Amino acid sequence: MNEHPPRNLALDLVRVTEAAALAAGRWMGLGELDKANEEAGFAMWQALNSLDMDGRIVVGEEGRLGIHSNLDSGQPVGSGHGPAMDVLVDPIDGRDLLARGHPDVISVAAVAPRGSVWAPASAIYMDKLIVNREVADALVPECLEAPAAWTLALIARAKGKSVRDLVVFVLSRPRHEDLIREIRTAGARTMLRTDGEVIGALMAASPRGSVDVMMGIGGVSEAILAACATKALAGGMLARLTPQSAAELEAVQASGLDLRRVLTCDEIITSNDIFFAATGITNGSLLAGVHYHGQEAETQSLVVRAESRTRRFIRSEYWFAE
Repeated sequence: MNEHPPRNLALDLVRVTEAAALAAGRWMGLGELDKANEEAGFAMWQALNSLDMDGRIVVGEEGRLGIHSNLDSGQPVGSGHGPAMDVLVDPIDGRDLLARGHPDVISVAAVAPRGSVWAPASAIYMDKLIVNREVADALVPECLEAPAAWTLALIARAKGKSVRDLVVFVLSRPRHEDLIREIRTAGARTMLRTDGEVIGALMAASPRGSVDVMMGIGGVSEAILAACATKALAGGMLARLTPQSAAELEAVQASGLDLRRVLTCDEIITSNDIFFAATGITNGSLLAGVHYHGQEAETQSLVVRAESRTRRFIRSEYWFAE
């Protein structure tokens, strides 16, 4: 029988995202995407290995980014002692934003009991829709198929708003040109970002957040991280595999995965023992970024535990002795 994860694992996980954020923050605005990701990933891997758990990376980013690291799918992390856990990480959510010195870049990590996280190994991209707890019960699978105007009207009714009051987070990518046009034609406002799917999901899933809904296609690893955060925050999510190339389509079909199946948070993560942590790298609407003061540094983090429905903001100060 799998050992029950301790409550303090949530706070331990914050040390992991803090380590990655402290490493990544030094690369803000320097235009070095790969070097920043390498250093942040190594810092995160080291911190993960200090945790008392038998961890395994469920879905890495190697398929989408084409970069291999110690955080690839299937890699063991943790001390090897303690509860067996599925682990999901993103050392830098918003790599392009960090390279340009833009806001809302974060480091994220989530853990759940072994075998509770859905892991479509051959898939790279998913279509997803994320809302907070006000709207969660109103979502229906048709929301992913319907015109954006129909879905936005449903969300607006659930929130007691007009469509023109809604803010929709969408990645600014060529594949979303039609979606963005539909959203604007419906009268809703858009928050477009070149990167940063997990922070978009957090903003959409958070109570009283600055975003009403996240829509569009992004990475599978980011989608599963988003599902962890959304479920922990009692939000709602719909997602479906959406291959973006002939090679990915062939691999997904060969794996027997159902391209028509619309998944919810509870199907992506079957356990309620979810721990999610995020630390700001650059200043943003949800978290402050890393601030350096000579031998000192400050971070702000968010940690969420699904079972207790608690959301904590943590401010940490570091002193680096010579």
